[in-house]
Amino acid sequence: MVSRGQTRTGLTSAEVTRRVAAGQVNDLPRRSSRSYGAIVRANVFTLFNAVIGVLWVLILVFGAWQDSLFGLIIVANTGIGIVQEVRAKRTLDRLAVVGEVPVRVRRDDTEREIPPREVVLGDLVLLGPGDRLLVDGEVTSSHGLEIDESLLTGEADPVHKQPGASVLSGSFVVAGVGGYIATKVGRDAYAARLSEEASRFSLAHSELRDGVNKFIKYITWLVIPIGLLLIYSQLRRDTTFSEALTSAVAGIVTMIPEGLVLMTSIAFAVGVIRLGRRKCLIQELPAIEGLARVDVLCLDKTGTLTAGGMDLSEVIVLDDRLPVHDALAALANADPRPNATALAVRARYDDSPGWIARASVPFSSARKWSGTEFETHGAWVLGAPDILLEPGTPGYGAAADLATTGLRVLALCRADDGALARPDELGPLSAAALVTLSQRIRPEAPETLAYFAKQNVTLKIISGDNPESVAAIATSLNIPGGDRAIDARTLPEDDQHKLAEILETHTVFGRVSPQQKRLFVSALQSRGHTVAMTGDGVNDVLALKDADLGVAMGSGSGATKAVAQVVLLDDSFATLPHVVGEGRRVLANIERVSNLFLTKTFYAIVLSLLTGVVGLAFPFAPRHSTLVNAFTIGIPAFFLALAPCVERSRPGFVRRVLRFAVPAGVTCALATFGSFALAHVYSPDLTLARTAGVITLFVASWWVLVLIARPYVETTPSGRAVTWWRVALVASMAGLFMLAMALPFTRDLFALQPGDVVNDLTALGLGIVAAGVLTAVVALVRNHRRPAEPTAPPAPAVSPGAQAAPDGLGRRTEGGGRQGEPRG
Repeated sequence: MVSRGQTRTGLTSAEVTRRVAAGQVNDLPRRSSRSYGAIVRANVFTLFNAVIGVLWVLILVFGAWQDSLFGLIIVANTGIGIVQEVRAKRTLDRLAVVGEVPVRVRRDDTEREIPPREVVLGDLVLLGPGDRLLVDGEVTSSHGLEIDESLLTGEADPVHKQPGASVLSGSFVVAGVGGYIATKVGRDAYAARLSEEASRFSLAHSELRDGVNKFIKYITWLVIPIGLLLIYSQLRRDTTFSEALTSAVAGIVTMIPEGLVLMTSIAFAVGVIRLGRRKCLIQELPAIEGLARVDVLCLDKTGTLTAGGMDLSEVIVLDDRLPVHDALAALANADPRPNATALAVRARYDDSPGWIARASVPFSSARKWSGTEFETHGAWVLGAPDILLEPGTPGYGAAADLATTGLRVLALCRADDGALARPDELGPLSAAALVTLSQRIRPEAPETLAYFAKQNVTLKIISGDNPESVAAIATSLNIPGGDRAIDARTLPEDDQHKLAEILETHTVFGRVSPQQKRLFVSALQSRGHTVAMTGDGVNDVLALKDADLGVAMGSGSGATKAVAQVVLLDDSFATLPHVVGEGRRVLANIERVSNLFLTKTFYAIVLSLLTGVVGLAFPFAPRHSTLVNAFTIGIPAFFLALAPCVERSRPGFVRRVLRFAVPAGVTCALATFGSFALAHVYSPDLTLARTAGVITLFVASWWVLVLIARPYVETTPSGRAVTWWRVALVASMAGLFMLAMALPFTRDLFALQPGDVVNDLTALGLGIVAAGVLTAVVALVRNHRRPAEPTAPPAPAVSPGAQAAPDGLGRRTEGGGRQGEPRG
């Protein structure tokens, strides 16, 4: 039980120490990171490591040690994966601490702010608008306290909480102030029990991750039967068991895309680190994929296009008989948790007139007004003119005219005594004054908006302010369609199809309620859009939760930051282009790398089947596979996975990769097998025949790298320039292979025997033919790709040609700017 004294003063320092010692503290793992032990286990105990480890042991026991070089893949994959993920973890944990919203508690009869993890059982937690409840408890004080529990219960309407009422973690305050005693903390709290499993760190639970897992699952099913087929076919040739096993291992190891999962992990981890350097906290790594797919960005004007603060511009008195200035000062100073409006008024009227508040109704986005009743001075309300004033009454027309200038306009009204007891029916109001506030447009907003226009990301400006005021801001920023603002109160809420049509053709919306923001997101998603929503206020929480990607400002409410996947810790709107660009870079590059690895998988499958059916020896040994794969896939993949790129990702990752990798893999396999078979016919020397197969395989698979690593020439503001690092990458891989063929040590190590002119030229010629076929395959893939996902019609000011190549095969995105860098 909570004593009366404790309710007023909170815990003492001694009581806090005892509870911490007893483990009664709100210590929960951060949602954005997993433990070091989990990272090590996830990278060591993988299916690929298990399969390759078994094959490595078999080769060490039955074969030559040179054929076991592929075992180094386990060390490389595991070590690099752990290092990169630990770096990402440290970045996430550091940013998570910076981005934590402190909790206000009362201890030793003093109000103080503490980190969320230091809240203990029995703490007196203080609440205000926008605060998120982190632990369960019982309300001890309430002054108009309204809590939204929709994220837990699904009920849209806020719940008024009186002393004695229970509150649950995971809900948030939409209006009023109060306090509650923590009765359940840590894993005992309601939200923690619901979300502990769902909110654990996940590397990439996404379409891309699911696609990679599908590849792994299918390949795993094929490994055993194809391996048995290879062993059986080799034993039929009267070879030793050791030779048969070596050939089978060569086929199986080549089938396994052992670096694909590693490259995916590295790309995501490095993306987190890069964004972390820009003070951008990725609270869920899957958000990286959402960044790449965004094609509609919903911006809340206040706190996004405009800075959080405002300045009181002018007070226009409508009734000289009323104490307007004293009323404004009293209203601003009576608010225990003033919002931006109250702070702006308080800055002008810093001296309170001494009015004593008797009752109050806190501001909420749904009501769009707040009010206080004072002893001997009556009730006063301050809010939106089009909500409080009737058409034709004094000030109504003037308020509308002022809103068109971009000012935020509020009406100060005198209400009847007792009117605040019935907030849904205020009754007659007497207009006392119009209050205008100037909003500060973020200096980076125009440049950032221009970037999104060039990238064909459609903007929707959504605000609770007057439509004319929002339109004025949008027009000043040259947002297409900004002059045609829609009053959201006129929109259909029960017809999603009609609402979606209006959203497609209009850009600016005013007087949008929190529930309507949620409907907007749903309507846009029904049209196939991937929607990002930005916000900083408590009225944005529900929409951020439902959006494909929620982006919160670092100075925003705790509830907003809790539900968002991305938090801009420095409140810089200019960070958004980097956020979107990083997501695009990650997904486009993973698709490129997947094309490389899956091409290898498919040519290994086809070679294994041909070998098993025809009954010839396998075209190469495991050491040959290690050599070719290192120069055509392993080393290049590291560079390509981290390369700059601005292509917007689309659904259909698996289909697109298969559409390239299957024909490319079949082409490489047929050319390699043909080269090996021809050489084997004319010479019984297996080493000579395998050398021919290795040459053909390298030329064909190197050309796959050439095609995937494009573009080699890109458009910049100063003209067209060669991307020398790409040219150097593919050229150096060819040079290293030729060096391996030329040096006696490496020739002996990898069992290569070049020098037969006819044999080598035939192998080279078949490789060149395969390269020509591969080029034709890429052209067919591009010409017959499916149309892109539906997008909104481009705005008139959008630069044409900004649409990126969706197939991941290296087409250049035109539109100016250096590839991989935000433009605008």
